[in-house]
Amino acid sequence: MCGRFNVFDSPEVQLLLRVLAVDGARLRFSSDIAPGSVISIVRQSAEGRQVGDAIWWLMLDRQTLKPNYDYASFNSRWDKLNTIASLAYQPWRQGRCIIPASAFLEGLGDRRTYHQIALQDQAIALGGLYKHYLDSNTGESVYTASIITLGPLPQWQHIHPKSMPLILPAHDTQLINNWLDPEQQDVSQFEHLLVPRIGSTQVVTPIGKPSQWNPIGEPFILEPG
Repeated sequence: MCGRFNVFDSPEVQLLLRVLAVDGARLRFSSDIAPGSVISIVRQSAEGRQVGDAIWWLMLDRQTLKPNYDYASFNSRWDKLNTIASLAYQPWRQGRCIIPASAFLEGLGDRRTYHQIALQDQAIALGGLYKHYLDSNTGESVYTASIITLGPLPQWQHIHPKSMPLILPAHDTQLINNWLDPEQQDVSQFEHLLVPRIGSTQVVTPIGKPSQWNPIGEPFILEPG
C-alpha cells in the first residue's frame, strides 16, 4: 500500500519532468498528500503529453463526482489488473499515467512503525492509472487516479511486508512512451514491471506521525537487486 506521498520543487523533480518531456508549470507541490487529495499526473491525450489534476481515488460517486469511500481505490493491486470485472481493468489498458513524487510512506501495519522511502539522488515516477468522469448535466469533467501496487518485497519485511508501489524506470524512454500511449493496449509488454524489486537505490527513514513526516531514526540504504 502507498498511503501518502509528497512532491517538492527540487532539482530531482525538475529533472524527472524534463526526462518525461512535460511542462512542469502545472505540477502541484505538497509536503503531505493523502488519499482523496487533488494530485498531479502525467498522461497522454490527443493534445499530447501533459501534466494535469486528478483526484487520488479512482472511483467516484457519479452523482456528486466525489470519492466513493465505500471502496478504497487510491491503490490498484497488480493481481486485479487483468480481472475483467475490476475497476482497474480498462485503465490498465487505456489509462496509464505517471505520478511524480519526491518520497512516499509505508507502514508496518502495527499503527506505530512507519518509514519514508525516497530514491537516492532522483525523484520517483510512480506507475498509476487514471479515469475520466463527465457530469452529463453540468458538463463538469474530472480525472481520478490510483497508484499500482505490487506484491511483497523481501527487503521490505520490516517496512511493509504485503506490497510496494510500482516505480517506473523513467530513464527508459521507449518504455515510458509506450506506458503513456493509450493506443498501446497489449499490456503483456508491461508484465515484467509487475514483479516487485528494487530498481534504484532506496533511502529509507523511520518516521513518527505519518502526517508530519518527522524522522525518528537514522536513514538506511536498500540497494537494487
